[in-house]
Amino acid sequence: MLSSLLHRFNEPETLKMAKLGRALREAGHDITDLSLGEPDFNTPDHIKEAAKQAIDENYSHYTPVAGYLDVRKAICTKLERDNNLVYTPEQIIISTGAKQCIANLVLSIVDVDDEVIIPTPYWVTYSEIVRLAGGTVKLVRTSLTSGYKINPQQLEDAITPKTKLFMFSSPCNPTGALYTKDELAGLVRVFEKHPQVYIMSDEIYEHINYTGNHESIASFPSIKDRVIVINGLSKGFAMTGWRLGYLAASNEIARACEKVQGQFTSGTSAISQRATIAALTGDLTPTKEMTAQFLQRRNKVIEWLQAIPGVQVETPPAAFYVFPDVHAFFGKTTPSGNKIENADDLCMYLLNDAHVSTVSGKAFGEPNCIRMSFANSLNNLEKGFSKIKKALEALH
Repeated sequence: MLSSLLHRFNEPETLKMAKLGRALREAGHDITDLSLGEPDFNTPDHIKEAAKQAIDENYSHYTPVAGYLDVRKAICTKLERDNNLVYTPEQIIISTGAKQCIANLVLSIVDVDDEVIIPTPYWVTYSEIVRLAGGTVKLVRTSLTSGYKINPQQLEDAITPKTKLFMFSSPCNPTGALYTKDELAGLVRVFEKHPQVYIMSDEIYEHINYTGNHESIASFPSIKDRVIVINGLSKGFAMTGWRLGYLAASNEIARACEKVQGQFTSGTSAISQRATIAALTGDLTPTKEMTAQFLQRRNKVIEWLQAIPGVQVETPPAAFYVFPDVHAFFGKTTPSGNKIENADDLCMYLLNDAHVSTVSGKAFGEPNCIRMSFANSLNNLEKGFSKIKKALEALH
């Protein structure tokens, strides 16, 4: 019999939809993939060259659990240069992807029955890692009209003596929502009244930003020691397969995360770490060019979606997703006679009939929406959204 631990959490819906899409593709269908959050660009050449050099220099041995010292120094340099955040290398932990950073953090501070506040919509893994740790997930629902951002009163109302952690992302996956300095300041005033609450700030989409203005909640001195900044290379540097993320936190939290990681994976890949120095301290032109292309795609995708009656969508200021409200299609019937009851049904209809893979908003805590990634070529996006439009118009 398998462990009861497996019943605490679910398989990520994003990976599930990607798996279903691959199965249909292998069966000979032309699937347009709008489900996975992965840049369709290749890693910049100067980063690849640094990795090749590391191989030649025999970086092929175990690495320190927290990461090489010079890589952690490079991360500190990046945080001060880009975010005006001052950390020491001892406050940095390098992990096998940002997802491991989040798992390390949650397993380090969340006990059974501790409450963890997560504003919706949120990245699917947040809630499941909390459940894996035995914590209690407390969702706070935001709305399209609020830009899918939590306000101070909602935060104040959600906090109880059992609250241990607040988890959010800015820029946000799945909505692309971006918190301003003033909006963060409002949340900080609430956190100042509740010193038992830690704050996880997931900033992995920092560079995929169309406003040019990224703000971190760690920049507020009154709560900085309770903030854990999560970041990595996957999105901004097209390095998903390199599996490298990092966190910046107080010495106490960093040491706790190092202890947890030491029993799971130990140190992160030596080659990926050497490439990280080139990524964070080298030329950011490829990242800026990639973001410019994402912006062009975003504008076209919004144009295509706004041309479909019944779809409600706002223009995301960051990340590479759109998160339209599609509840107008619930209750309608497909050409084959199946009823669309919810976003799950709509996503399966789009996959099986239109051969476009998307992800149900239910997985992100917003059941009226679906997530569509525009991390794909303009040609593929145009084909995909044309198929979506045709499929939605066929509902009756």
